[in-house]
Amino acid sequence: MTNREIKCVGVVVKPNHREAWQTACELSAWLEKRGIGLIGKPSEENDKFAAEKCGIETVEAEKFKTQADLIVVLGGDGTMISTARLTGDREVLVLGINHGSLGYLTEFRIEEMFDALEKILAGEYEIDSRVMLDVQQIRGGEIIESGRVLNDVVINKVALARIIEIEVELNGLYVNSFRADGLIVSTPTGSTAYNLSAGGPIVYPSMNAVVLTPICPFTLTNRPIVVPDTAEITLHLKNENQGVVITLDGQIGYQMKKGDMVSIRKSTTNFNLVQPPNRNYFDVLRNKLKWGR
Repeated sequence: MTNREIKCVGVVVKPNHREAWQTACELSAWLEKRGIGLIGKPSEENDKFAAEKCGIETVEAEKFKTQADLIVVLGGDGTMISTARLTGDREVLVLGINHGSLGYLTEFRIEEMFDALEKILAGEYEIDSRVMLDVQQIRGGEIIESGRVLNDVVINKVALARIIEIEVELNGLYVNSFRADGLIVSTPTGSTAYNLSAGGPIVYPSMNAVVLTPICPFTLTNRPIVVPDTAEITLHLKNENQGVVITLDGQIGYQMKKGDMVSIRKSTTNFNLVQPPNRNYFDVLRNKLKWGR
């Protein structure tokens, strides 16, 4: 257990979800009674329920990163994944309240929210610390894009594009040149996402590992590889192809050109989920993957 002083709570609300905004209003009133500040990130332009945000102050992303001591996520896993980009370099607590469907990460039910908050304020909670990856896209020796992921980095070809070739190095050591539809570099958290669909393994969240999974490889013996998360992973796009993109957590994408390099290393900041006391990771897997049914 860890005791932290919570002076300001940041809230991230699933866009276009009336019930999630209603929960945000209830949260606002609950925190106000306890003298705790509440801020929200700027709403998406097409969020038709954002006007119902009960006077919650919205701040720019950089201010959100520096002010929030606890982030409450009202949504599903997609909303939670986007929150990973709002934690900055601070070890911020994240409480996920499930307003979505799957809920691998947003494990608390709505009716459990205020009880969980009471325990957090009293310092009575456990942290499930998840590894994140820092990513840089490099062209001609210059960094042209960068970001952080909680789930995965994916190099992929668009529809009708030919097979691409991606050369992989680990700490400067040549691993292989994968000829495939693409390549997934996944954290343990992301192992149950695209990695799982592509035939990769499920990795326990606390494992110090990263998974490299080729997507529909041309050579069937090219299988997923599990490597230490302390290693620097370098990907080189070897062949010319107009239809290649790199995506970060499936939410942000950039075009790639022949010769582009992608550098991936473990982030110095973890994603600190508040863990429900009455559930564990295998409960989640059995429920979400319908094991034994």
